Amino acid sequence: MNKQPSVLMIITLDTKAAEAAFIRNILEAHGVNVVHMDASIRGRVEGAEIGPDTIAHAADSTLEAVRALKHEGKCQAVMTRGALALATQLQLLGEISGVLGVGGSMGTTLATTVMRAMPYGLPKLMISTMASGYTQPFVGTRDILMLNSVCDIAGLNRLSREVFHNGAVALAAMARAYDPQAAGSRTVVARPLIAMSTLSTIDPCTVRVREALTAQGYEVMVFHTLGNGGMTLDAIVGEREVAAVLDLSLVEINNHLQGGLCSAGPDRARAALRKGVPTIFAPGNIDFIVAGPLEEAERQFPGKRYHVHNAALTAVRSEVAEFNALADHMAAMIAEARGPVSFMVPLGGFSAHDSAQGYLYEPELPPVFAARLKAALPAGASMLSMNCHINDEAFAAVVIEQVLQYSGAGRPFVPLDAARQSG
Repeated sequence: MNKQPSVLMIITLDTKAAEAAFIRNILEAHGVNVVHMDASIRGRVEGAEIGPDTIAHAADSTLEAVRALKHEGKCQAVMTRGALALATQLQLLGEISGVLGVGGSMGTTLATTVMRAMPYGLPKLMISTMASGYTQPFVGTRDILMLNSVCDIAGLNRLSREVFHNGAVALAAMARAYDPQAAGSRTVVARPLIAMSTLSTIDPCTVRVREALTAQGYEVMVFHTLGNGGMTLDAIVGEREVAAVLDLSLVEINNHLQGGLCSAGPDRARAALRKGVPTIFAPGNIDFIVAGPLEEAERQFPGKRYHVHNAALTAVRSEVAEFNALADHMAAMIAEARGPVSFMVPLGGFSAHDSAQGYLYEPELPPVFAARLKAALPAGASMLSMNCHINDEAFAAVVIEQVLQYSGAGRPFVPLDAARQSG
């Protein structure tokens, strides 16, 4: 890049003026300009390029009106709305090459809300007292780096200086290297992108699919479906050009319907369907629901079969009622699809647990799911049942073939021969 990059620094001056000055000096010393956004409410401190009055105005309010709310949550909601509007405008104009935030719970909430609105690839680093705990509400599905402040952000000391220095130097280096034109295309140009869901219990399938499609010239992104993974897959599909989605692990949807731990919310898998991206579904990992420790699993799901994965997690066997609910849910979603969809059902089992060598094997259940799904799917929907296990090579081969029919070598979509169906 020809001009020196700029970084958006989000720190409140009314409580963290010393920290802001220290970090600004480091950023500037390492070759980046600083656009300081100060969302202070308690008092006005001069020095920020974007001050509290400007932020409040961007939220169609005034700082006096914000203060009059006399409620920290309501005040922050207004200032967050203004900060988000201003930061988004800067990013769209190409005026920032990174975002750095510093704060406790309130500052982290505001700064990471801004960061989550920024595109993938734009450097984002949050120095926070919250970074060593539960960070999912702050990170969400974005590529945000969380750096633990170690001690409270309350003045400078020998430890906080080290943390602030390291965070600022890291963000400056990333900002200098950031190229918005290259973001998202740093590998081979024009490789079609495939988004695929997985879990270790169907790895033999998804590894075969990934390796084969990579050899065919595709770029395959794989997402681990324990809640956040599926949400991230959907976010990527919503923002980027994706040739096809291989949703082969539906454990998050089953968990959402049954109250398991790994829910990805009610909209899981809808992004591709709404966007018209060619989609292949398989019922990978729907044979179990993820619950907590065994005692909790037994209370929440009484009378089931259980497999203790570890001290914290138990796999609970899905049965006919759960399969029927999931089949109906998937069929309803597929009915709203704007692009081609195929659903492939391996009648020999849906995961490593659901196999002759597994802990939750019930061979009579996969055909139950297939029958319910076939009856529920809208007319014209493509469904293929196969007499094999999801981890068999034959199943992966059919998934690969369908991908090639969707988008390979310019070939138009043609559903796999219905005569091959066995369910």
